[in-house]
Amino acid sequence: MDRSKLGWVVIVLLTLGWFYMGSQENEKMRQAQQNYADSLAAVQESERVAAEQAKTMTAEDLKRADSLAMAAKSAALGVFASAADGSESLVELSNSVVKVVLSSKGASMKSATLLKYKTYDDKLLELFRDDEMSFNMTFPMTNGCNLNTSDLYFSVKSKTDSSVVFSLEGEGNASLDFVYSLSEDSYMVDFDVVSHNCSYAFKPEKNIPLVWKNKRRQLEKGRVFENRYSKLCYKDDDGIQEMSEESNDQATAQNVKWIAFKDQFFSVVLISDSLMGRSMLQSEKLSDSTIYMKDYMANVQVPFNQSASFRFFIGPNWYKLLKSYDKDLSGDDKLQLKRLVPLGWGLFRWINQLIVIPLFDFFGSFISSMGIVILLLTLVVKTLLFPLTYKSYLSNAMMKALKPEIDKINQKYPENSPEKSQEVMALYRRSGVSMTGGCLPMLLSMPILIALFCFFPSAIELRQQSFLWAEDLSSYDAIVTFPFSIPLIGDHLSLFCVLMTVTNLVYTKYSMSMTDTGTYQQMPMMKYMMYFMPLMFFFMFNDYSSGLCYYYFISMLITVIQTLLIRRSVDDEKLLRKIKENREKPVQKTGWMERISEIQRMAAEQQAMQKQNGANNRR
Repeated sequence: MDRSKLGWVVIVLLTLGWFYMGSQENEKMRQAQQNYADSLAAVQESERVAAEQAKTMTAEDLKRADSLAMAAKSAALGVFASAADGSESLVELSNSVVKVVLSSKGASMKSATLLKYKTYDDKLLELFRDDEMSFNMTFPMTNGCNLNTSDLYFSVKSKTDSSVVFSLEGEGNASLDFVYSLSEDSYMVDFDVVSHNCSYAFKPEKNIPLVWKNKRRQLEKGRVFENRYSKLCYKDDDGIQEMSEESNDQATAQNVKWIAFKDQFFSVVLISDSLMGRSMLQSEKLSDSTIYMKDYMANVQVPFNQSASFRFFIGPNWYKLLKSYDKDLSGDDKLQLKRLVPLGWGLFRWINQLIVIPLFDFFGSFISSMGIVILLLTLVVKTLLFPLTYKSYLSNAMMKALKPEIDKINQKYPENSPEKSQEVMALYRRSGVSMTGGCLPMLLSMPILIALFCFFPSAIELRQQSFLWAEDLSSYDAIVTFPFSIPLIGDHLSLFCVLMTVTNLVYTKYSMSMTDTGTYQQMPMMKYMMYFMPLMFFFMFNDYSSGLCYYYFISMLITVIQTLLIRRSVDDEKLLRKIKENREKPVQKTGWMERISEIQRMAAEQQAMQKQNGANNRR
């Protein structure tokens, strides 16, 4: 047989083999599908039979079935089988600032009430209640099963006014104790887990799983604003970490010192005496249609060698209070809980910590009205910034005095001409007018304004403090409430925000008249932009705290008054004489002015070269 015939034979044999194997696989698949269908039918039939039998079961039969289920559960719990069944009892610990209710089921906190605070609708402020918080520790047992504390019923071993001991008692004097204690006037709840004679019941694990969950309910009037400041935070080797407040977020960390479930003004923080191991953290933003804002979860590995010690902070995000927990601590031992108060980053936080908060606390120590405290704080800040305001006004006044000469330059050169810019710069230089004199003072004052922007929304001292028509300086002061939501505005108008915007527009118009050197006529779009900024701030701040809008309103109003007073005190004739004296002095160029002049010279040369090239091309 030649090679071609042999090849055809091989191909035919391979094809027949492939068809045969395919048919065999199809048959196996068909058989497997039939077996699955038969098994499913058998399960459904058994379920139907069980359901029919359940209908005919007597109470005795049901009791026997429950007993069997309980026996199986008890067998899994080993020496702690007696804790599988029981009744829930509640124990209360309280002092002058917080009340904590604990449940014997799971030996965990059932609710926590802050006694010195209320919700926006004047109800008791419960940070959590009922099933909003859950806490479970899982102990691997020598019988291969796991003991989940949240499923078991503890007994109250002992109780005093400030402490309670829940005990999970087993055979052979084995016990697992959860000890809670609350000191007077403290927001810290000490929590200790201690095992006794459990070496034969528990596996000798270095770390055990702990799962802690909390759904945060809306507590403030402005949900959007409160949600913006609600987030999960934690401290690890790299410092304080913050998870996203705007969307669902997950994180994995090691060597965690504490985990905080926080909202705008209050937090529940789990602090471990020993660093927690691998920690999986999750934050979920919930729908606006529910009363809840965030759903937090922490799944961590905690060190356990017959005992473990923790603390729960249940209280306000008050900077002074949180800072006090670092007293007598140094280095990495500091908890840094004060970072739960968002004061801005870098320079802005330092300004708040070193200037704003000390001033705020000082005035608040002898003045009860927070509106007056903000007014005094504003006066101090504006007094500190007054030299910059005065210098800015003089610079603008000198520019306005040069307007006739600038008009001549504008008529001499076409618009956007480099030669015009050079001559204007030369005029300013000869007259002793600084180009940065008008804007530099404003730029130097920006860090303080931004620091205060961060401070006011996070200052719990303003919470539910009324002033004038504002019922709560930590939330918006709605002078008009709409039955619907308007894009960019919302469902209300904040009066302090409106006053801030009007005052800002008035100052903008006055400031533009003081600095008008013909620029706004040549570039009308810049004029509209100057008016656009105050209007943009209105849309931004309408939902912000009324305390912040009140501060900006007072600050702008004081600026207008300062400007008018400076205007009356400045002699225009004397200003013109000073300009004339400056022109007679030799011009001293600074490095910055030299660079500007060089840039303008190069731009003029480039433009002239382009014109020359264009003329040559036309030829």
